Amino acid sequence: MSKGDILHNALLVSVRLVRYNLKIIFANKFVYFFLAALFVFLLVLGINLFSAEAQPTEADIFWLLLVPGILLIFYPATFGIQNDFDSRMLELLFGIPNYRYKVWLLRLLLIFVSTFVILLIFSAFSAFALTVIPVLEMVLHLMFPIAFLGSLAFMMSTIIRNGSGTAVVMVILGLIFLIARGVFQDSPEWDLFLNPFDIPQNINEVAWVGIIIENRIYLAAGSILTILTGLLNLQKREKFLF
Repeated sequence: MSKGDILHNALLVSVRLVRYNLKIIFANKFVYFFLAALFVFLLVLGINLFSAEAQPTEADIFWLLLVPGILLIFYPATFGIQNDFDSRMLELLFGIPNYRYKVWLLRLLLIFVSTFVILLIFSAFSAFALTVIPVLEMVLHLMFPIAFLGSLAFMMSTIIRNGSGTAVVMVILGLIFLIARGVFQDSPEWDLFLNPFDIPQNINEVAWVGIIIENRIYLAAGSILTILTGLLNLQKREKFLF
């Protein structure tokens, strides 16, 4: 077999693997969460469009897109393990050493990329309909809290091993993070929902940039840590194949 045939077969297998995992990610109830995200986006967009007093800023667009982004990532990250169990995919994944890690890393990557692309479309439409914004920069900043919440949901799903239970826990944790925003007013770098486009009046721009960088480093580190913890939890075969 020539090198060209090997590359062609590898590419074909990769495309089929990506296509198969995309079908799993977007299966079952994902369409309802996508429609909910689209509805929230269009609702807030419509309110701003038809309100004479509304003058949305970049900071407002950030909040406008954050909620749909969380809705988009919520279902696949929270119910992924449950869906694998219901379809008996877990038995196959645990039957091949280390294969489950590769599958779930690929799946998480596809979840994040899909969310990024959809938010990019939403952001571009907001820039066209509402106000001029840095579209790519906006979505990149949004992906930090969204990716952290998605990674946390994946980790919690490996601990709870039930989609509905994980969903309840994630809603509670989300409320705690929102309430904690008041606690972190003096230390905004620890704020999960830090809005980089909403610059406080008592902070100069240089210091604000430093705070944003620290916040993004913390969120990136937290995302990596929660993903690694979730993958380590997948070693406990007897707790999943019950």
